[in-house]
Amino acid sequence: MQKPFEMVDLKMLEALATYGPRNVTEVSRRLCMPAETLRKRLKRLNSQTFLRFNANVYHANLGLGKAVIFAQAVPGYENVLLDALKINDFWIFLSRCYGMFEGCVGIFTVPDGNQSAFEHFISELERTGLSRRCQIFWSTCFYAVQSRCKWFNQETKTWNFDWDGWVQEIETENTDLPYALVEPKAFPVKADEIDVFILKELEKDATISFKSLAKRLDLSPQLARYHYYNHIMGKDLLESFNATVPYFGEDSEFSFFTISFNEEEKLTRFASSLMDKPFVKALSKILGKNQLYAYLYFPRSEFRGFLEVLSGLVRSGFLKDYQYVTQDFASSIRQTIPYQCFEKGKWVYDHERYMNILNRFLGDTPLIENAAALKPTSELKEDVSRNPHDNNNTILNRTS
Repeated sequence: MQKPFEMVDLKMLEALATYGPRNVTEVSRRLCMPAETLRKRLKRLNSQTFLRFNANVYHANLGLGKAVIFAQAVPGYENVLLDALKINDFWIFLSRCYGMFEGCVGIFTVPDGNQSAFEHFISELERTGLSRRCQIFWSTCFYAVQSRCKWFNQETKTWNFDWDGWVQEIETENTDLPYALVEPKAFPVKADEIDVFILKELEKDATISFKSLAKRLDLSPQLARYHYYNHIMGKDLLESFNATVPYFGEDSEFSFFTISFNEEEKLTRFASSLMDKPFVKALSKILGKNQLYAYLYFPRSEFRGFLEVLSGLVRSGFLKDYQYVTQDFASSIRQTIPYQCFEKGKWVYDHERYMNILNRFLGDTPLIENAAALKPTSELKEDVSRNPHDNNNTILNRTS
């Protein structure tokens, strides 16, 4: 059984995610903790629970748009739908889900200018009968919320979820959003091939040394260090770091939400109120909409409390609507950015190849006939939020 966390552990994880897991000296200084003590506590945590540090890429500065997919599966074909989504090289997260529908959630990073082609790929899943409904939400980059200490009681070593207090906070919150939630005006490619390779390695392990990076790239540690500080950090290719650890224990779960508002001011106040809440893992804004995407983490006993808050906010008129599904961890999988598709400073999005593979994959006539027969007689209309420009998950390494 996992031992309860202490406040010092949570502060340590917050600081390492904020200042970077390789910056132990700075973190120890800010926490007034000897560096050796910090390393020992980290080692203890790693021996007691699953602990991983990874980098969150700022995809907009790589020329990549972010798409969140909610795909409702035809009963019996959930895993087939998941496999079909894997055909496109540009997925970075896929999982089965359950709740308001049974199906799949996917996160894709699509090269700018290929939004319509990607929508065609996703719509084919619905046209052929493999999915009952596919929703595409084009969004900003994800803002990783690092707060772990809010609502934590040091004496009992548990979190006290103050739902009523949070509702009161929302009305007084400011209307400034972090840059990651501001809709990008352009999607420039600011990286070269070395930068993209380093980023995908940092996605797997943000503690990797320059010596190890240099060995994998067959260059000097000095050059690897130069690219990290002058390109990756200097050109804002990295959004943040993240410390992944199941701090709510085994009886917890992750959920995906889309939350809609009638006014932008209400969206910004709501988003601002979430910036220091321990149940929030990541947020993004749906492009061109007063709508948020949220990746949330709860003890199972508190999930209903959150839904009651949302329900009350809908009744009061603060929220317009919301939908959610719960992550099926047994089927969840992550991948790094598709560095093998980056050539000579450009992303190669081979739509024709993806469609040919998908058509061959769906070429099993009995499968399609059976799936189509299970579709409801009244078709569900696809809800596409268009781009105006046109946790013990496995992180897989991309291979050439």
